Amino acid sequence: MKAVRIGVDLGGTKIEIVALAADGSERLRRRVATPLDDYPATVAAIAALVHDAERDLGARGSVGVGIPGAESVVNQRIKNANSTSLNGRALRRDLEQALARPVRVANDANCLAMSEAADGAGAGFATVFAVILGTGVGGGLAVHGRVLVGANAIAGEWGHNPLPAPRSDELPGPRCYCGRSSCVETWLSGPGFVADHRRRGGAQGTPEEIAAAARAGDPVAAQSLERYVERLARALATVINVLDPDVIVLAGGLSNIDELCREVPAHWGAHVFSDRVDTRLCRSVHGDSSGVRGAAWLWPLPTDPGSPAAAGTRG
Repeated sequence: MKAVRIGVDLGGTKIEIVALAADGSERLRRRVATPLDDYPATVAAIAALVHDAERDLGARGSVGVGIPGAESVVNQRIKNANSTSLNGRALRRDLEQALARPVRVANDANCLAMSEAADGAGAGFATVFAVILGTGVGGGLAVHGRVLVGANAIAGEWGHNPLPAPRSDELPGPRCYCGRSSCVETWLSGPGFVADHRRRGGAQGTPEEIAAAARAGDPVAAQSLERYVERLARALATVINVLDPDVIVLAGGLSNIDELCREVPAHWGAHVFSDRVDTRLCRSVHGDSSGVRGAAWLWPLPTDPGSPAAAGTRG
């Protein structure tokens, strides 16, 4: 069997592994629960998944790992992870020791960007900005098929910028876990959407339930969804003004709300510094699988030197 790319998506609740053939086709996929607040057990679980996959495939693979944080350029330890047991840990080094090979580690939103730029919604485009709208809000950037990490390993981290052009009723804004107020994440994450709906008298529910209620004629839910769409448009307009991407790809649980890709572009033109906006907004092709696929794409195969690979990815 030819060599494979192995991708690992390390999340707060699950660890997923995928093995891709040279053409991007999937050879194996598995997942296990993430050990709760137990870093050594997490490293061991990743190593076990990789070793078991290689044994069953009869092939040894390159290994890329997507994480909900970033590797510091100062000391190569994890920072900014909402899975806090990772913070301050030398994850790449520990995985390289456990697996006896080089490992590449990247932010999970960067992995999303890598996946969608390689063979997803961003394929064929020069600049792809990928957005995760879920429990948190993240972003990643791929340029000419390569992830852009940045000098501080935070390229694309739009979720911890303040919501642009705040209205008077949006000030001072919700407090964020990062210590600031009115971060984009506090408004556009799933919990942020639900909290805004509740503050305006809406019933408790998931973002998908609020959107469904809006479609069914609930006026409070309809107003909450309209506010969310308009805020997302403002936030993405700032991204367009800075990066001018060809395509913005939405992923995460809230990306399944159909109104977003349909209605946000109708609002962002008022905030973009251009006479027209040609940037596309679309949902990810690979959905929940995009992050783990992107982690696999962080490495080229030795037999496939022309394949996409991450520029500047740690490791």
